[in-house]
Amino acid sequence: MIKEYYFPTIIYIKDLPNPEKLNSYLEKHIVEWSNQDKGVEKTNVNGWHSKTDMHHKKEYEPLTKELFQMQNEIIQEEHLDIEPKLGNMWANINPPGGHNQMHLHPNSLFSGAYYIKAPPNSGKLALMDPRPGVQQSMPPRKPGKIPRELWRDAYYDPVPGRIIMFPAWMWHKVEPNKSNDTRISVSFNFIMR
Repeated sequence: MIKEYYFPTIIYIKDLPNPEKLNSYLEKHIVEWSNQDKGVEKTNVNGWHSKTDMHHKKEYEPLTKELFQMQNEIIQEEHLDIEPKLGNMWANINPPGGHNQMHLHPNSLFSGAYYIKAPPNSGKLALMDPRPGVQQSMPPRKPGKIPRELWRDAYYDPVPGRIIMFPAWMWHKVEPNKSNDTRISVSFNFIMR
């Protein structure tokens, strides 16, 4: 039997080497920011969401540099003829119980998250199968491990120092923080220049 895979949805993951110094620096600045600004309400529930102009603030340049480097790698990988532009970027602080409702990012190409502080059980990133037709029929599966290409959802544990990027049209959410500590991340959107 021949198997051919078409129309894959690619999730890109990159772990920064030795992110402790960067994360300590970012956490300090983000916590200070959250103490001075009430933030905005978007998809966040019981958590703090900064304004979305983070990429214009000089103190966050070390992170934006890493994001651009990864986005350029993705552009090469996907044979795109574009220059990346960071459309917006914001910080998220989810205390215990905090989460983000399901959403997508219109008018963007790639969206993603960078994890600064992520205790165990602090809320997985859930990405949903983007094919609308697949939800119409959900036949029962045999017990046991299902091959990845048959999954309907993908869940990623937040890992400090990790960047995850995915197509902006993917529905996604952040599960509730079930730890006893805060979870700090940065989200962003790349758009066409």
